[in-house]
Amino acid sequence: MKILHLDIETAPHKVYSWGLWNQNISINQIVEPGYTLCWAAKWHGKAGVMYNSIHNTSEKEMLEEMIELLNQADVVVHYNGKKFDMPTLHKEFIVNDLTPPSPYKQIDLLPVVRKEFRFPSNKLDYVAQQLKLGGKVEHKGMPLWTDCMAGVDKAWKHMEKYNKQDVVLLEKLYNRLLPHIKQHPNHALYKVTDRPVCTNCGASTVHKRGVEKTKTQIYQRYQCTGCGTWMKGGATLVPKDKRHTILTQV
Repeated sequence: MKILHLDIETAPHKVYSWGLWNQNISINQIVEPGYTLCWAAKWHGKAGVMYNSIHNTSEKEMLEEMIELLNQADVVVHYNGKKFDMPTLHKEFIVNDLTPPSPYKQIDLLPVVRKEFRFPSNKLDYVAQQLKLGGKVEHKGMPLWTDCMAGVDKAWKHMEKYNKQDVVLLEKLYNRLLPHIKQHPNHALYKVTDRPVCTNCGASTVHKRGVEKTKTQIYQRYQCTGCGTWMKGGATLVPKDKRHTILTQV
């Protein structure tokens, strides 16, 4: 399974506004819509972080390189990417008259954090620091983005460092959250082996750990001693001659 960790940075919308608080911006107040400034990506478990930006090349060439990566990926990991990164990229693809990449599965770590835990803040920087994984690259806020939009070389160097570090944090957090990702694509479907493998990490360090019972069935339960993921077998342990005697409430 080829897993791509991905993060993008975008320019803000330029708009006309009569106020600063609680504004409703009409579409005829939009001077220039936001766009993708840059992206950083990393293949899971591989060294090096890939990066490209509109400062390094043309917007279309930057997006075409991203499509090439997505074409190779089975799974894309991101943080709030289902609502932001991926729809933004696909909007950019169609605006630039580019065909969509091949289908890929998504793992958004933000919903995992929200559902499984109760941190005071669900921001990537806060969660990563709480788990002692490191933190984001510090910056001066909006001026970093406006300076990049103005073509300031020093700002772009800092933006590259910032964007790449987000992807490094993303991979570290993915590894830490792995046993908590309930709907992870099944590694067993991507491996040719006669041995059972962990659904979440693909390791063969899978051991029997009791049974799991539903209202009508009993399944063998397993745990991966590598990443800690719990799993259950696909076949019921209830003998065929006993299955018809099990009743459930209607």
